Amino acid sequence: MEIEKILVQAKRILQEVDKVYTQGEGGILSEASEFLRIYAGERSSFYKNLMALKASRAPLESNHNIITIRTNIEAFIRFVENGLYQGISIERKAQIDVVSDILSQSQNLLEMDGVHPAAPAMVIGACLEEFLRNWVENDGLPIGNSKPSIDAYAKALREAELISKQDIKDITSWTGIRNNAAHGKWEEVSNKNRISLMLEGVNLFMRKYSSGEKR
Repeated sequence: MEIEKILVQAKRILQEVDKVYTQGEGGILSEASEFLRIYAGERSSFYKNLMALKASRAPLESNHNIITIRTNIEAFIRFVENGLYQGISIERKAQIDVVSDILSQSQNLLEMDGVHPAAPAMVIGACLEEFLRNWVENDGLPIGNSKPSIDAYAKALREAELISKQDIKDITSWTGIRNNAAHGKWEEVSNKNRISLMLEGVNLFMRKYSSGEKR
C-alpha cells in the first residue's frame, strides 16, 4: 500500500477511536492492532503495545486504553510522515532476503556446465511463488477457495491493486516456464537465454515490490 493510503487509513482509525464509546466491544482495538501488524510489523513497539492492551482484557472504554490506542496510532503516523517507514515490516524484509539469496543460486546454476536450464527455471519459479505467498499472507489477502499457487497469489494481489496488469502478464509467462520445467517438457526450457531473461525479470519484479514505493 502506498504511504499516502497508509496515512489515510491510520487517520481514519484515529477518528474511529474517538467514537469508541458508541461502538461495540473491542472492534476498534482489533482493527488498529491488525493495521499495525500488517504495516508496522509484529516486532514493532506500536503493534506490541496494542497486543499487550488486548491481552490485559481491560474494558476498552477506559481512558487509559483509549489513550494507548490513540498514542500508538499517532506515533506510527509521525513515524511514517518523518520518512522512517520503509514500506515493509522487519519480518517481510527478512523473508525477502531469504528468497533473494535462494534466487541468486539460479544464476550459479545457469553458469554451470552440464546443468539443464530446467533446474534454475524451477528454482526461479519456487522463489517467485514464495515471494508472492509471503506478500499475500503479510497483507492478509484472501485467495478464497483457490489452491495455493502463483496464479492464486497473483490474482489476490491484482484484485487488491497491488500489482499491475503487466505484472500479471509477466507472472503468467514465468509460471508457464516453471510448469514446463516441472512437467519435464525439456524442449520448452532448453534455451539458457530464455531462462536468463526469466531470472532477470523476476529479480526486477522483486526489487520493485520490495522497496515499498509501489505498495
